[in-house]
Amino acid sequence: MADDAESLALRTILLPRDTNGGGTIFGGVILAQIDLAGAAVARHHACHRFVTVAMKEVKFIAPVYVGDVVSYWGRVTKVGNTSISVLIRVEAERFSDCNQKVEVTTAEVTYVAVDQGGRPMPVRPLKG
Repeated sequence: MADDAESLALRTILLPRDTNGGGTIFGGVILAQIDLAGAAVARHHACHRFVTVAMKEVKFIAPVYVGDVVSYWGRVTKVGNTSISVLIRVEAERFSDCNQKVEVTTAEVTYVAVDQGGRPMPVRPLKG
């Protein structure tokens, strides 16, 4: 069962420590935050411990700059027996112009629910 509703999963302001050699935000920082945002969406859907098993192709279509407010919007796209896939859309609100929002990237991340021993377990959606 997928959930068509997109919701805010994470919002952050990126700092100078997050930059690459070119002065823009390092792509690895964005990837890590995509993973966190997706895990938050998965956990909201089903209260399990999830581990990341795959992240589909990520293409950066716009840079992120120091001071930008970066929002990670997510929605569940697929729920399997032990797995859940979450689509994350990344948007940056420019520090220099709070009215300018740009799409940065999207990614579909797949997680597997695991028990305390790290073994896959069935995904049971939250009730209510």
